[in-house]
Amino acid sequence: MDSNTIVSWPRMSENIEGFALSPKKSEEVHVLAVDDSLVDRKVIERLLKVLACKVTAVDSGLRALQLLGLLDEQKIPSETNGFVGLKVDLIITDYCMPGMTGYELLKKIKESSTFKETPVVIMSSENVLPRIDRCLEEGAEDFIVKPVKLSDVKRLKDYMTTKEAKVEGQDREGILKRKLLDTSEMSSSSPPSISSSSSPSVIHSPIRRLKMTSTD
Repeated sequence: MDSNTIVSWPRMSENIEGFALSPKKSEEVHVLAVDDSLVDRKVIERLLKVLACKVTAVDSGLRALQLLGLLDEQKIPSETNGFVGLKVDLIITDYCMPGMTGYELLKKIKESSTFKETPVVIMSSENVLPRIDRCLEEGAEDFIVKPVKLSDVKRLKDYMTTKEAKVEGQDREGILKRKLLDTSEMSSSSPPSISSSSSPSVIHSPIRRLKMTSTD
């Protein structure tokens, strides 16, 4: 995008009816936005913050890989070491960037054992079907044609709530396991029932003692 291009910023009150703006009860969703255009980075950052998301914006795929900890240490400048291993819930990246395209960044992320399940969304100012198909086949969750609009960000809600749904599922699984464990412990600690084989010795012992007394 030309640096002289004038971008009309979306108004915060525009088309937000029915759109949840309240802060999440669970952990804040963290989005990594990657775009070499400063204007586009500001647009996507502003829109994502409408969702009360935490946003980290970078200008290149290389910088994104550095923050995610997906590059060799010797390739990472010392001033960035404090940010290596960034934890994110969603990555949104431009397709056309110098040095590393969004498609190449997508492949690196999906090859990573740490971030292969992290949703990745591709943005592009060009609506090229082969490019879209290639990204989706490589594992992208969505492909957005620029300029990014508020309606596009609304569509990202499904991907950004994936983490919350997984946490809730893990919580439910943990509760079920604890219930099963408690039930098992209760069963093992309950007093043993009287079996039919042990009944005669308990019930008839007084009778045998009575017979012995009468015999004497």
